[in-house]
Amino acid sequence: MNTVNLNIQKWSLSSRIFHWISAVLLLVTWTMIFLYSNSDNSWYIGLHKAFGVSLLFWMIARVINRVITKAPPPVLMPRWQQLLAHLSHFALYALLIAMPIAGLLMSVYGGRPVDIFGLFQIPVFVTPDRSAARFYNDLHTDIIWPMIIAFTLIHIGAALYHQFVKKDNLITRIK
Repeated sequence: MNTVNLNIQKWSLSSRIFHWISAVLLLVTWTMIFLYSNSDNSWYIGLHKAFGVSLLFWMIARVINRVITKAPPPVLMPRWQQLLAHLSHFALYALLIAMPIAGLLMSVYGGRPVDIFGLFQIPVFVTPDRSAARFYNDLHTDIIWPMIIAFTLIHIGAALYHQFVKKDNLITRIK
């Protein structure tokens, strides 16, 4: 049934800010690794790491906000869709926390501190270990990265489905 719900309740302002800044941080982080991959300019990898660590701290704050901020009532949809929505959101949160942790561990196990925009460095706080660095590299690039892409596309696809197929105005909740 295609109906427009004009009484849709939005997420709190803080939740909406966390959502959109998370998306921007993720996009900037991806852009920096793309630029680095196509130029080998170490400035881009440094920015990739700094934005990645920023995303980690942002996501931790976002989880705290999510725990203390009341969610709006759910939009009417079948129970299986609600369950998939909750699972995919949980997966995105977990992946957006795991990704920068794996990247940070890859760097420090590789014996490289992580510079945060020239303001401070996260030092090498473990004994460098090439096999551990390779493990975290593989986790960061071969496992978590494709999962983030997949869940991001699922998230965007579901939002577009609700907006243009179901026409239930779901996107209004996060604008």
